[in-house]
Amino acid sequence: MAQKLPSIVIVGRPNVGKSTLFNRLTGTRRSIVTNEPGITRDRIYGTAHWEGRSFEVVDTGGIVPEDKAGIPGEILRQAKFAIDNATRVVQVVDGRTGPVPLDAELAQLLRRAGKPPVLAVNKVDSAKQTEMAAQFYELGDEIFPVSAEHGFGVDVLLDALTQDMAAGESVEEQPDVNLAIIGRPNVGKSTLLNQLVGAERSIVSPEPGTTRDAVDTVVERHGKSYRFLDTAGIRRKGKTKLVAEKLSVIMARRHLERADVAILVADSAVGVTSHDATIASYAEQSGRSVIVVMNKFDLALKAAQEKAAREIKSGGKGAGGNAGKLLADYEPMVREKLKFLGYAPIVFLSALTGDRVEKLYTLIDRVAEARKRRISTGELNRWLANVDLERGTSPASREVKIFYITQATTAPPTFVLFTNQTKPLHFSYQRFLENRLRASFDFTGTPIRFTQRLKKRAARSHTAPRSSRRSS
Repeated sequence: MAQKLPSIVIVGRPNVGKSTLFNRLTGTRRSIVTNEPGITRDRIYGTAHWEGRSFEVVDTGGIVPEDKAGIPGEILRQAKFAIDNATRVVQVVDGRTGPVPLDAELAQLLRRAGKPPVLAVNKVDSAKQTEMAAQFYELGDEIFPVSAEHGFGVDVLLDALTQDMAAGESVEEQPDVNLAIIGRPNVGKSTLLNQLVGAERSIVSPEPGTTRDAVDTVVERHGKSYRFLDTAGIRRKGKTKLVAEKLSVIMARRHLERADVAILVADSAVGVTSHDATIASYAEQSGRSVIVVMNKFDLALKAAQEKAAREIKSGGKGAGGNAGKLLADYEPMVREKLKFLGYAPIVFLSALTGDRVEKLYTLIDRVAEARKRRISTGELNRWLANVDLERGTSPASREVKIFYITQATTAPPTFVLFTNQTKPLHFSYQRFLENRLRASFDFTGTPIRFTQRLKKRAARSHTAPRSSRRSS
């Protein structure tokens, strides 16, 4: 494995510009930046490079040291995880407002933790404004006036942060599988991530929309590495009011593009909603492989058992009160709502209790392998020779002949068809071919794409018929 990079952790009270500085250092737009305080709630990880040195940068939520209730308390706890593993801690303060009691409390908390902060006095836009930073010497000895938005002073800050780091570019090792955990708010995505990781890594709260950014977590397991992207809960754009929630939709779809496999989480106790189907379509359209996770199955089973008990009490049979019966009835309903994801396996589990979560890794491995599966041209054409092509042709259509098939790419598997057709094949015929292909080769969880080499129409002759020619 690649050597662990030094870690620079960015902390500060809400709305002082931590996420702007994170984006500046990493050269990305991973963290959401708006004027609304408290946007970043989980830890956001990125990699930065400066003068031949590479290091990890961690953005944390706005910290209120004495506020232990609800989300603020969780933000503080999440930040402490990062601080404990930090090489250096950068405390961002607002040069325009000057020191406030929360800044002093946070600086004191860091010193008690053995991580005296480097103070980045933000919103200092030019050399003429650097005297604004002097008032912060009461909080610490290392003071750097910067403008995270415009870049002023950031080079000096980076020189100080990296001076003790070993030179030489570190190559970041790529994981075997990149996974995006997607779904509407409050279906249990962060809880599932914490179960898969085996340690609390994302803020878990009953408040919908708790996770607003995507949080990367790399897990090593049985010699394989998995990078999880715990994406923000995706809301309907029409019903999204806050700027942060609108941005979370954009960020979630952007992080989906980084994934190989999408884990679509839905609520078993509620069932698959039209919103779930819309989110699933994002993954299908982007060519991601998909696993459908019906979370909170324990609650659905409890409800079924209570219903069965009421039926028995009233003299009925009480059918559906066991897990096997519920699964047999439930899966077809999920398939009906997600018809376009017929290739996606479905897992019923409880992220809260951990029941059935372990089997998800085996399924992830299978889906990831299927996504990269390549079938040789010879094997494909032997398969084609045994396919009854007439079965997929409607009576009104021209007979389809496929002369040759070859696989062009993987991830997702894409096949090129050489046919006798002058127009693209109807989607129903492509679905027929896809079903036959899946019956012979394991493409579990991955979409299949077809491209077609059309037969060129015979050029029409512009020569007049003999009978119409004038005799000379």
